[in-house]
Amino acid sequence: MFYKNILRPLLFRRDPEKIHDVAMNVLKTFQPVSKLVQPYFQVKSTALSQNLWTLTFQNPVGLAAGFDKYARALSSWEHLGFGFTEIGTITGREQSGNPKPRLFRLPEDRALINRFGFNNDGAQKSAFRFAEWRKNTNFTIPIGINIGKSKSVDLDQAMDDYLFSFEKLYSYADYFVVNVSSPNTPNLRQLQDGKFLREILSLLEKSNTHHKPILVKIAPDLTWEQVDEVIQVVTDTKIHGIIATNTTILRDGLSSKNAAETGGLSGMPVKNRSTEIIRHIFENTKGKIKIIGVGGIFTGDDAYEKIKAGASLIQIYTGFIYEGPSACKNINTRILELMKRDGFRNISEAIGKEPNG
Repeated sequence: MFYKNILRPLLFRRDPEKIHDVAMNVLKTFQPVSKLVQPYFQVKSTALSQNLWTLTFQNPVGLAAGFDKYARALSSWEHLGFGFTEIGTITGREQSGNPKPRLFRLPEDRALINRFGFNNDGAQKSAFRFAEWRKNTNFTIPIGINIGKSKSVDLDQAMDDYLFSFEKLYSYADYFVVNVSSPNTPNLRQLQDGKFLREILSLLEKSNTHHKPILVKIAPDLTWEQVDEVIQVVTDTKIHGIIATNTTILRDGLSSKNAAETGGLSGMPVKNRSTEIIRHIFENTKGKIKIIGVGGIFTGDDAYEKIKAGASLIQIYTGFIYEGPSACKNINTRILELMKRDGFRNISEAIGKEPNG
């Protein structure tokens, strides 16, 4: 309660991106000693563990892409209780992103709006950082790398741009995510179109020599016909899963003063739509396509809702900012309580099991 009652009100008086940078620098600085706090934040239970795509996830709660774009605090995430982490989005070319301010809090709506525009070091420089980190660190949770299109690259060259990042970073990721759904890079969402998406995913899979998991991250604003087209492409290209969902460009029912800002809206307003898409994918593929659920997850009940809709794993971003460093611990503890209530011995038994299912 210290974070929510005392620290968060103080932090929320400051510019959100500056506070984020301060927090990342603190985590980076204290990485060597952050393991000391791990027993407090980690919830250990075999009931939370899963083996997916030959990877072991000690619990289903991951850090969503966008939080640690520069891989500054890699070692800290497992110490804060995360079961996996996703770095990026990383593009082929280094880019500074959109002009500031570009991150806005919407406290009344328990939400954020961002228009970062894929600010990152680029694939080459990021690969050097990963190589140095891998050499000096013993890391026990899976690391995903989220790749996107460079802003300066035209759509007809997007395939080569994704492939460049994929190959440069290949040695350092346990899984990859193809981000074609951010609203903050012009025309990027056009790559969710079946033809574009099929070409990109097929190209990456051909270069996937060690059969590492590849997932695609989709927008919550797709129509059901578009979602079905993505499902068909994923099935045909035999990639490994879907992340549902990214941020939304819709602004229905918001009450915060920053609601009119452009960019991607995350947090509670996207919760229901994200869950609907997870359920749709799970039901229409009979669970054959693995899903990572993200969008509006603040509590264990939110996470469990997505698991029962069909998500094998979940990710948090906005919920982590609002709930604080104990978010993973609280979510995992509550998931265990809910599984026990419903008679499930482990996460795998709960996936896709709706209340009347």
